[in-house]
Amino acid sequence: MNKRTSGKNFTKYLILILISMIFLFPFLFLISTSLKSMDEAFSNSFHLIPQTIHWDNYIKAFQKIPFLTYTKNTVVITLINVIGQLIVCPMIAYGLSKIEWIGKKIIFGIILATMLIPYQVTMIPVYMIWNKLNLVGTIIPITLPAFFGNAFYIIILTQFFKTIPNSILEAAKIDGASEFRIYSKIVLPLCKPALATVAIFTFLNTWSDFLGPLLYLTEQKSWTLSIGLQQYMSAHYVEWTLLMAASAMFTIPIVILFFFAQKKFVEGIVTTGLKD
Repeated sequence: MNKRTSGKNFTKYLILILISMIFLFPFLFLISTSLKSMDEAFSNSFHLIPQTIHWDNYIKAFQKIPFLTYTKNTVVITLINVIGQLIVCPMIAYGLSKIEWIGKKIIFGIILATMLIPYQVTMIPVYMIWNKLNLVGTIIPITLPAFFGNAFYIIILTQFFKTIPNSILEAAKIDGASEFRIYSKIVLPLCKPALATVAIFTFLNTWSDFLGPLLYLTEQKSWTLSIGLQQYMSAHYVEWTLLMAASAMFTIPIVILFFFAQKKFVEGIVTTGLKD
């Protein structure tokens, strides 16, 4: 590698580091504030590294906020949504991409069109339906829809399935494999990156969802982390250092997920839609 190439690589990585620091700074500020005292957090002089580290902020956050209850509720709702999307979306996508039937393109167009409707437009009618069914106050309104698929995830998987050569599926049919066996034994193992992408998107959207729990979870014992932290801010004198500590713990699972799943996530995004 010559000096010119080395200089270009150095400049490229330096620019990437500077850009990444812009996005990383809010997270560093969150961690820094969570380890400060209230006086230092609101002092005129800013220090990213706390002068005195207060690890007890995390302990106090557990004591003042029912963090474990909120975490358990959030984990349960998130897992149910992830499982629902991973069961239903691949089956719908397989039917739209690998099985020939009349009206397939029309159904795909309708699914695509639903993405143009903002959630706020359907929010009140859907709430009225759940209310008539006496299910407001339960987790069913924010978990059951996952078992009917999501248009965005279906489109991602449909485009990914189209990259799988039809010759592989036709060879399996010649060998006597049923449609479900082809789907479960051949197609699903080949689309792990796309499934990982769907799982990650579902996890992030459900874990950080605020509007859904706010509408349907009426009792404090069933609140998720997002609504629980918001209610703590509005109902008490806010100790910002404790709130930052709780917010840091709220963010940690997302950070861990990113580090462990970023390879599959990038692979799934890159390989989706390479074939029409």
